[in-house]
Amino acid sequence: MTKRFQVVGIGNAIVDVITQADDSFLDLMGIEKGIMQLVEKDRGELLYGAMENRVQAPGGSVANTMAGLGALGLSTGFIGRVRDDALGRFYAKEMVDDGTVFVNAPVKEGDLPTSRSMIFVSPDGERSMNTYLGISSEISSDDVHEETARDTEVMFLEGYLYDKDKGKAAFDRAAQITHGAGGKVGLSLSDPFCVERHRDSFRRFVRDMDFVIGNEHEWESLYQTDLSSALERAAAECGLAVCTRSGSDTVLIRGDEEAVVPVNRLMPVDTTGAGDQFAAGFLYGYATGRDLETCGRMGNVAAGEVIGHIGPRPEADMKALFRQNGIAL
Repeated sequence: MTKRFQVVGIGNAIVDVITQADDSFLDLMGIEKGIMQLVEKDRGELLYGAMENRVQAPGGSVANTMAGLGALGLSTGFIGRVRDDALGRFYAKEMVDDGTVFVNAPVKEGDLPTSRSMIFVSPDGERSMNTYLGISSEISSDDVHEETARDTEVMFLEGYLYDKDKGKAAFDRAAQITHGAGGKVGLSLSDPFCVERHRDSFRRFVRDMDFVIGNEHEWESLYQTDLSSALERAAAECGLAVCTRSGSDTVLIRGDEEAVVPVNRLMPVDTTGAGDQFAAGFLYGYATGRDLETCGRMGNVAAGEVIGHIGPRPEADMKALFRQNGIAL
């Protein structure tokens, strides 16, 4: 029986507010370049006020991935929390307009506003993210409706939500229901600091995953060893280990099967969303039954497209771009 969704994601629902800034501005504002920092409400308001020529877009790692998949024509859903405020309503509408079902309605009660991330893009394309989490980090098992989790072929989980016990419970419930209904479940490791904070829990959780996506630093942090040893261990513990390496070959390992996929090195305009769109390309291949190499190639092409412009979501016709890169659809 055909399921309603090909892919459903669970993640932070964050409005991205993007501007360009040079290194001297980052120093002046005390912003650490190239990483994601969590900020409190007052700090968030200060940084927001300092931004000029802001571009506003719905964001959040897995939400960006779902938007990429929706643009590729897959049936997608997103489980996330936004407040019933101006930013929250904007977020929900934009997700739907991008082709992804926003599963849960904006929340009317409570004090926490819709989450937002102030992103400062340097001339070299590096992005420095300052995120006020607000209501999105309050996702719990109550947000995972059984009918949604049962009715998806692939469930994709955002590692950042492991920062709260409620998020872990949501993941456990989603994985149990989706697996019970014959679906696949995968995890994004999200961030090396996130992995470091939850290393023991992640190590246990990845054993239940059909696939896990991470970059070289996240895999090394997870197993506290060099990349080769980390991927060897990952391949033994989860169904499929996927490793991106910032301009170097992408590695995919499933049991004894391995694919090493070259990357076309580009000068980035904005690296925001590179990992998210790699995941979209990979998941498009995975959900449509492609081999490991093709999944990796799709991921690399999608990542290459998004770093060529400001913003974390694709602007090109990705299917046409796949064909231009010799990938048969």
